[in-house]
Amino acid sequence: MDLALATDGGIVPDIMLLAGYALTALVALLTAGSLVRRSEWWFRGLDFPRLQIMTLGMLALLGLVLPDAEWSPMRWVALAVLMLALAHQLRMVLPYTFLFPQEVKSIRPKHYRRDRQISLIVANVLMTNHQHFKLIQQVRSLRPDLLLTLETDRVWEQALTAIEPEYPYVVRAPMDNLYGMHLYSRLPLRDAEVKFLLSPEIPSIHATVMLPCGAPVKLYCLHPEPPSPTEAPDSVLRDAELLIVGDAVSDTEESVIVMGDLNDVAWSRTTRLFQRVSGLLDPRKGRHHISTYHSDYPFMRWALDHIFHSPDFGLIKMQRLPHIGSDHFPVLTHLQLERHLEHVQALEETSDAEEQEAQDKVEEGMEKSEQSGFKPLGPM
Repeated sequence: MDLALATDGGIVPDIMLLAGYALTALVALLTAGSLVRRSEWWFRGLDFPRLQIMTLGMLALLGLVLPDAEWSPMRWVALAVLMLALAHQLRMVLPYTFLFPQEVKSIRPKHYRRDRQISLIVANVLMTNHQHFKLIQQVRSLRPDLLLTLETDRVWEQALTAIEPEYPYVVRAPMDNLYGMHLYSRLPLRDAEVKFLLSPEIPSIHATVMLPCGAPVKLYCLHPEPPSPTEAPDSVLRDAELLIVGDAVSDTEESVIVMGDLNDVAWSRTTRLFQRVSGLLDPRKGRHHISTYHSDYPFMRWALDHIFHSPDFGLIKMQRLPHIGSDHFPVLTHLQLERHLEHVQALEETSDAEEQEAQDKVEEGMEKSEQSGFKPLGPM
């Protein structure tokens, strides 16, 4: 067959159109699945790859509009379905771009006050990663006030004793199940304790850090279990742990920072509900999406490592740090306490429906925890 005839006769356009239909069906299915309000991992996992689904959607769009073929009713319907799916995905990710209003105000250099600042690194180190020196070098170079490490066991704990002369305040929760954590601080810590909110295998660190100006800031360091076929069959305990902390934060008038690998993305329904219930802000909104996992596969990355804070903080900078041999990139966040900002950038009040949804999720998580034989701490 003559190649020109094959091209002009419709074989290539037909293949493109068929690919467009197939990708449209896939994008529509994945988007519809993410709308299902169930906790099974195969539904909740669809919250993660929204950027990847959008990429597939753009390829589908090219497959639908470029071929020089008749615009049949099926083609128009496919285009309409695809545009609806892309519109939904865009609505979810757009807040984490410069096209959206900033949720947290930036602090200009002329207004810097070092005694009211706090810098933090959140680093999921990957327990089996033995390149301890890479994280230690980063810490010594950047000199953050706080370092939260996740997946740290006793081997990592021993390696990180190298930074303890500069970080005399340490909270240790080593575990060999990928859920250990350690908190290192240059600044004084008060009332520091390790809590097991819903599982004896999943610790969290709760403390109060004192800024140089004397202001206290409550810290909540979390690393709940993700919904996945190899870890948790559903998101019940993850969602409940996050919302238990959100409820505790909503009842305090103190400055607050919640940080850690939440094993959830910022645009998921649960994380957005956590923000509404807690009243905490996300400094990524209106700036850029900081994808931290998986560090080795650029196309399969999403933001799992988070820092949320009360409305009385402004942002100096937030950035993803270089590879440390882990499957996560560390994240550095630098904040400054400015009391007047809480009247400028506070979130809207939570609706009764949102309060009820959060309460239902917490109760479901506590019930599941009790069924496993553990007595949960529950609301704090």
